[in-house]
Amino acid sequence: MLESMFRNSRYRITRFWQDYHPIVHVLLVGTVLARTASSMSMPFLAIYLSRESDLSPVLIGMIIGLGSLAGTFGGFIGGALSDRLGRKVIMMVALVGWVVVFGGFAAAKAPIAFMLLNMLNGLCRSLYEPVSQALMADVTPKEKRLRVFSLRYLAINIGVAVGPLLGAFLGAFEAWLPFLITSCIYLAYTVILYILLNVFGITKIEGETRTGATVASAWKIIARDRIFRYYIGGGIIAAIGYSQMMATLSQYVSQSVADGAMLFAWLMSLNAVTVVVLQVPLTRWSEKRGPLTAIVTGGAMFALGDLGYAIADNTLLFLLSMFVFTIGEVLNYPAANVLIDRLAPDGMRGTYYGAQSFSNLGHFIGPVLGGYLLAEWGGGPMFATIAGVTLAGLYLYWKGFQFHKIIRKS
Repeated sequence: MLESMFRNSRYRITRFWQDYHPIVHVLLVGTVLARTASSMSMPFLAIYLSRESDLSPVLIGMIIGLGSLAGTFGGFIGGALSDRLGRKVIMMVALVGWVVVFGGFAAAKAPIAFMLLNMLNGLCRSLYEPVSQALMADVTPKEKRLRVFSLRYLAINIGVAVGPLLGAFLGAFEAWLPFLITSCIYLAYTVILYILLNVFGITKIEGETRTGATVASAWKIIARDRIFRYYIGGGIIAAIGYSQMMATLSQYVSQSVADGAMLFAWLMSLNAVTVVVLQVPLTRWSEKRGPLTAIVTGGAMFALGDLGYAIADNTLLFLLSMFVFTIGEVLNYPAANVLIDRLAPDGMRGTYYGAQSFSNLGHFIGPVLGGYLLAEWGGGPMFATIAGVTLAGLYLYWKGFQFHKIIRKS
């Protein structure tokens, strides 16, 4: 029995290694390490600012949201440049920027410093993430890309499962310590990734995927794509809903429950563990039913989770609401990437993935809107309103998908 289980496990690992390019494995392992590091610190930024400053929930939401606003156009520019200059250059610039960001968070005292550093953080994320996704797609056959996107999302959440609890533990000693450790981990990852990308032939792959498109010409193509605009509109509204988890939920929990910072750490870890456990079965479910079904179902789960937060008054209800919310997350984000991948012309994958960062506008609007509603209405009405907004955004995904079907038939 044990011998058979060992043999099957060895076969799966061997098959997994053979099915994907080594660069995919490098990026997946790096994603686990990087997200463990960043989730030690970033989820607690709102709580840290609320305790260490006299800033209102609206201003705290604005500081956090400015990171996403800075990344709104950075992702498009970085993606377009990666199609022209190569993926490695853009990824290295972003990683070095992250080293500076988290080292700065460890030393910063003034709110303006946190604001500027978080804007740089959003810019780095908008450069790195779409380019790394595009590189994974470059080296993966089309029929396996949903699996790769899901594996990447799984890697993110393995890191997030560990990071918040580790951050809460380290933060109990010194509030700045998680930020400094995060900076050191990103520095090590930058050096290792640079070496391995060279070892595995990234220069040759980049030479095969580069185009002569400029940022201006890429913008013209994107601006004329009506289907893409519908998808981005849906992504913006989804981001408004999702961003409440990082900004207003942390403040709401800390105000509603004793030892709210620790409960929020457990909520973040539950979010990540749920993704790790359910990613594979939910991905298989999505593959059989298509990306639009996954997005609509995921949006409904987002709304149910928000309604759960609205009525939660104890630890169990918060945990149950996070579980439901996370199911929506697992279904929504990989499927949205598949829609963009199917839409992107050959040679412009980096441009389209980068332009997907326009949905970061929702990550700016969300914390500001949520902070205002939290201050004026309280947590219950705020989360109920966000649930309704999330459901309304599903129409845009449906409309874009219908146009795409018409074009493919013609």
